[in-house]
Amino acid sequence: MDYPKRKLIMLPGPTNVPDRVMAAMMKPIINHRGETFTTLLKEVTEKSKQLFQTTESPLILNASGTGGVEAAIWNIVRPGDRVLVPVFGEFSTRLAEAVELAGGEVVRVTSEFGTVPSLEAVEEAARKTSNLKAIYIVHNETSTGCAVPYVEQLGRIAGELGAFYIVDAISSLGGYAIPVDAWAVDICVTGSQKCLAAPPGLALLSMSKKASDYVRRDPPRVRYFDLARQLEFLSRGETPFTPAISLYYALNEALDMLVEEGLQERVKRHARHALTFYSAIEAMGLGAFAQPEVRSNTVIAGLYPDGLDGKQFRKRMNEEHDIIIGAGFGALKSKMFRIGNMGEVNGAHVNRTAAAMALTLTKAGHQVDMRRLAAVLEASS
Repeated sequence: MDYPKRKLIMLPGPTNVPDRVMAAMMKPIINHRGETFTTLLKEVTEKSKQLFQTTESPLILNASGTGGVEAAIWNIVRPGDRVLVPVFGEFSTRLAEAVELAGGEVVRVTSEFGTVPSLEAVEEAARKTSNLKAIYIVHNETSTGCAVPYVEQLGRIAGELGAFYIVDAISSLGGYAIPVDAWAVDICVTGSQKCLAAPPGLALLSMSKKASDYVRRDPPRVRYFDLARQLEFLSRGETPFTPAISLYYALNEALDMLVEEGLQERVKRHARHALTFYSAIEAMGLGAFAQPEVRSNTVIAGLYPDGLDGKQFRKRMNEEHDIIIGAGFGALKSKMFRIGNMGEVNGAHVNRTAAAMALTLTKAGHQVDMRRLAAVLEASS
């Protein structure tokens, strides 16, 4: 077959994977019940502790981020349990629906897309809900480019109410710091293909002692996503089922890169480039979709100018500039573009993407102040 040309992937996941991470997957396949894999699993687990900022041992599942979220649901929620879910986009909507599939009774706190429910509204709903079992929240709503600014405060509220606290940080962890022990997060889920800049296929979960004790005491009615079983096997350096060995090699290398850079430095890099992207969008005469106080540092959601064919815009970016950006979701598909500012993103990626956007807009008949845009990009370099 003819392999596709290498492009600059500026999607909100999967994202660009560094060569050294890709090269790691060329290591030989090994016995997943042997000492070599046990050593690899131990290395990945220890480095993952630094990502989650926890003393507990995170779990790694052969699954997409959605699989990790479903595992976090089915291991905690039992039929009839009351669960609170703030809903403000496609993925938080899916989260609430998944809780209902597990038999949970969902209390939704909603807000208009482009915003997030206020902490006051979420707290009020939580305190009014008797026998609240858990609070599930999407930290970074990939569909709208909104990030919840009160993850820490909500952990305190969940703790006061005796509820489990679960955070979907699939498109944010590594671009943001979420110290799960300090913020009382019982389960935090992320995916390999986002801010970690590894290939798709692995979900990483941190679990508090409270959560791990619960799943051991009351195991879920699932097999593949049984986290009690995952913990049991991890204690002896194995996984319950055949691991994606090549992806473990890649994740190990990607975590090495995170450790070398330092988590806080990586977070600062994402924030710095996000600011450039938002400034560049404004300089091009475009608008950001999310309200300023909740704009994401890892998913940049912008609005097309009136009359622009978004599908053609993205096609030209791809075919003429070798840059791939994302469309919107649902009713927003033709109105919004989404850029992944995550993983190994650097200044050259930002400048190249912004310049290509400006040229594509100009070619489509929309005026762009090139001098203003150049000043923004020069100031960021």
